[in-house]
Amino acid sequence: QVQLVEPGGGLVQPGGSLRLSCAAAGTNFRTATMGWYRQALGKQREWIAQVFFDGSTNYAASVEGRFTVSRDNAKNTVSLQMNSLKSDDTAVYYCWTLVSGSTYWGQGTQVTVSS
Repeated sequence: QVQLVEPGGGLVQPGGSLRLSCAAAGTNFRTATMGWYRQALGKQREWIAQVFFDGSTNYAASVEGRFTVSRDNAKNTVSLQMNSLKSDDTAVYYCWTLVSGSTYWGQGTQVTVSS
């Protein structure tokens, strides 16, 4: 079974940085698309970034220029480097992968941006 595991997020000061990583297991992810959604309290999930098998990326306008998504195909991980964090970046962040025609989700990790 495909599984995605996210270590914990954390509390970050406004203007600070945080790196999230997600480890995938259960299949060959070489050709999979991987990425990140986030969900703020009381809101629907928002797509924020994705990375294809060749390393090319897409970003939502809300994070472009501040966040960077990357993947390590040897380790089957996808990461999100978040810089210049703002209070409205506070959300539960979910990694995901599209593989073999199905989408799989990580369990989510809380990121709180506050002084």
